[in-house]
Amino acid sequence: MPPTTPVRRTLAALVASAALLGAAAVPAVAAPHATPSAQAAYGDSARLAYQKAVTVRVLKGVFERGDTEVVDRFVRPDYIQHNPLAPDGAETLKNLGTAVHQQFPDAEYRVQRVISEGDLVLVHSNVVMTPGTRGTAVFDIFRFQGGRIAEHWDVGQNVPDTTANGNDMFSTVSWPRTSRPGPGLLTACNKKLVVAAFDQLIVKKDLSALDRYWGPGYEQHNPAIANGVSGAKAGLGAYFKAAPQLRVEPKRVIAEGDLVAVHSHYIPAPGERGQAVVDLFRVQGGRIVEHWDVIQDVPATSANDNTMF
Repeated sequence: MPPTTPVRRTLAALVASAALLGAAAVPAVAAPHATPSAQAAYGDSARLAYQKAVTVRVLKGVFERGDTEVVDRFVRPDYIQHNPLAPDGAETLKNLGTAVHQQFPDAEYRVQRVISEGDLVLVHSNVVMTPGTRGTAVFDIFRFQGGRIAEHWDVGQNVPDTTANGNDMFSTVSWPRTSRPGPGLLTACNKKLVVAAFDQLIVKKDLSALDRYWGPGYEQHNPAIANGVSGAKAGLGAYFKAAPQLRVEPKRVIAEGDLVAVHSHYIPAPGERGQAVVDLFRVQGGRIVEHWDVIQDVPATSANDNTMF
């Protein structure tokens, strides 16, 4: 949810590409050997857990240990890539992972939260290539097909020194302070609420949505916006005024429990490439109580033909 300072990829291409799948530092769930028909027998909750476990296993294996066998096992050979720095294909992922691991053997992939819905998995991470640095905030989205990773989108932003709200870009501040999604029975209701709220506030640029859908103790993690509903009104009001022709195109929504993510293309004015943005909202009691986001400028060129969306 802009505004924020312009996103600059100050890392070298190799470092930035290391975020092409995100990070992994959450306890792994044992991933079963399963065909699509076998997975169905586990039920939906087990399938979602399987997808999250596979995602973590691949990420940790490739980027922390340089293990390319997990790619052969869990990533489709025709893997579709939307990170503009990387070509398509599982072989590219294996080569990149090996190179990154060799150059940055102490890199940490600090996963903050993972959610899954349908065939999609979203990972929110702090990627730290060199110990002692703030690293990058990254959202990754993966699509599964036949029990294997088939497609990937991501958005990355350098972590700043300070924030306007006093919150970092990763922690959970609202109560309970957990990074795990809430009960799955609330997923559909919370997703419907966020879709409506996002449409009114961001797509239609109607600030009154903040009074209708947001809670009074709203916690903000966008580093450029002050905390609370008042901070959101001031920050977004200034952004909408500065970009009167702003068009926002939601591309996909992923929800689990109390967490709902919206992946969008923000286009400030006609003819501009705009920004790829992932907004992650936490819902409690029918109100949005917390928000994280990552914003990346869409580059002029790409190593693949798939766009960032």
